Amino acid sequence: MYVCLCVGVTNHTVSEIVARGASTSREVAAACGAGGDCGRCRRTLRAIIAASANLETAPSV
Repeated sequence: MYVCLCVGVTNHTVSEIVARGASTSREVAAACGAGGDCGRCRRTLRAIIAASANLETAPSV
């Protein structure tokens, strides 16, 4: 799914960038451009970052 239509960035791309260490929407924007133009996707970027953080802190079963 496209997250940022301004530069054509998908949720897969954003997830990869977050997995490599980006922890803010600014860091994601610096890496791929998403969120750096109009900013309408920043809420979605923050949700992807938060979901990734929740997965990292979830206890293993």
